[in-house]
Amino acid sequence: MSADEDVTRDAFLSGQVMALQPKKGFRSGVDAVLLAAAVPARPGQRVLELGCGVGVASLCLNARVGGLHLTGVELQENYAKLARQNATAAGAEMRVYASDLMALPADLRQQQFDHVLANPPYYAAGSRQLAKDTGRETALGEATPMRKWIEVAAKRLAPKGYATFIQRTDRLADMLGPMAEHLGSLEIQPLAPRAGRESHLVILRGRKDGRAPLCMHPPLIMHEGAVHLNDAEDYQTWALDVLRNGHPLPLR
Repeated sequence: MSADEDVTRDAFLSGQVMALQPKKGFRSGVDAVLLAAAVPARPGQRVLELGCGVGVASLCLNARVGGLHLTGVELQENYAKLARQNATAAGAEMRVYASDLMALPADLRQQQFDHVLANPPYYAAGSRQLAKDTGRETALGEATPMRKWIEVAAKRLAPKGYATFIQRTDRLADMLGPMAEHLGSLEIQPLAPRAGRESHLVILRGRKDGRAPLCMHPPLIMHEGAVHLNDAEDYQTWALDVLRNGHPLPLR
């Protein structure tokens, strides 16, 4: 993926983050920005992203918070290489490992983080027709069970650290059991496209050694109106603040 024609340079947060991405294959979008907006990080903290792709979520988080010590793990070497390039271009401190999360390098296994974030593959094994592109299929199709993503995240967290995930709502049942086993103070934030529509995405957050009861927040509605009437954007104000201005997600 070294040829210029194989990648695009895309803007996130109204150009605060510029990212090289494969022209074909898995491409980061709104979900990565929403994930970054849900992480309650503070300057100077240590952040690990599992399955970081080209680094968009981590770099959006760093654009909002600043001064973070970022680490990414990405299975696909070509995506990991782009993540390193994107971090360098952004002036972010980010080390990216090309590694399977089930076989992390020894030095990474010795580290603890204030935050772990991840967008695990959305589709369970055997639940759909496979994508033709290998990069896209690796990103979207589950090879490592969801439970393992959560276990690895919990192991890498420092005491009182937070794990934040974005996932399809229909995978919620696969996540709550393992999260309750390894984390506490669980929060669920449904995201719905429009008022009266079902939630298709959900933010889940848990805390190492957390003791607060499970909290289900009211859905955040992404768009104004019941239907999309024209070509103009119809995002709610909060969504525009998150997607364009880099504001944190307004967890209710």
